[in-house]
Amino acid sequence: MLVLLLWLTTQCTISQDVPPKEWQIKTALMAVPADYKDGAKVYGYDSSGKFVALKEGTNDYIALAADPKKEKFSTAAYHKELEPFMARGRELKAQGKDGKEIFDIREEEVKSGKLKMPDKTTLCVFTGDVNPETQEIENPYVRYVFYIPFATGESTGLPTTPTPPGHAWIMNPGTHRAHVMISPPKE
Repeated sequence: MLVLLLWLTTQCTISQDVPPKEWQIKTALMAVPADYKDGAKVYGYDSSGKFVALKEGTNDYIALAADPKKEKFSTAAYHKELEPFMARGRELKAQGKDGKEIFDIREEEVKSGKLKMPDKTTLCVFTGDVNPETQEIENPYVRYVFYIPFATGESTGLPTTPTPPGHAWIMNPGTHRAHVMISPPKE
C-alpha cells in the first residue's frame, strides 16, 4: 500500500510540473521562423514527463518545447535534416551519458558515416522568462546557430571566439558540431 501511495504521489507531482500540451506547442513555436510556424512538428512532454510528439508537422521544421525539469525556459527549433543528430543526442542522454561522452560518440559516428549530419542546417534557440501569473513569455530572446560540420576559422573566415553581440563566430571549429553562432544584442 505504501509503494502504491508513493507511486501515485510521484505521478501527481510529475503531471503538475508538466505544462499543458497547448501551452507547450504555443511556446515551442516561438523558436520557429515565421515562414515555418504553421506546419512545424512539435515535440514536448506528456503528463508523465515522457518526451513525445505533441503535434505532427507538414513542413521542414521541428520545434522542441521547454523541458519542465529545467529551471530556465528555453525552446528550440531546427530543420528536419538535423533530427537524426538531435535524436541521437537525446538517446545517449537517456542512457546516462554526459555532455562530453555524447559529443565524442556523435563525433565518431559522424566521421564513420553511421550518423548522418547535414552539410549545413539551422537551429534557433528561444529563451525568456515565464510570467508566473499570466504564463506569457517575457523578455524574449532568439539566437541563431548554423551548423557547418568540420568548418574552421580558416575555411569560413570567421573568428573562433565569442564576439560582440550581433557578430558571427564559429563554435566547436573542426568538429562534427562546428556551427556559426549569431547572438543579437539584447534590448
